[in-house]
Amino acid sequence: MSTQQDNPSDDLVFKALASSTRRHLLDLLRDAPRTTGALCAATPDLDRTTVLQHLRVLERAGLVTGRRVGRERHLQLAPLPIKRIHDRWISDYARAAVDLLDRLDTGDPG
Repeated sequence: MSTQQDNPSDDLVFKALASSTRRHLLDLLRDAPRTTGALCAATPDLDRTTVLQHLRVLERAGLVTGRRVGRERHLQLAPLPIKRIHDRWISDYARAAVDLLDRLDTGDPG
């Protein structure tokens, strides 16, 4: 079902977030901006090429931005796509859950 709020880039965000490795990279970037080298060092179980592939997916989804400083690439979290997902999906479901718990607590069958 299509709504006015449908955004094709949301699919890219959901696909990017589907990987535990990419979520780990986002967690690292949430704490602080990092260089590509620092992210590779923080994921020693992956080779550099694999980390770079994951970072490209995150960049295409708009979740990570980067800039060159000399030979280094500095990356940081871009939280707006996650906020958009939260606003559209999570907040409404959370509000419904709170309303249900409130009704159960007050004995209102709804």
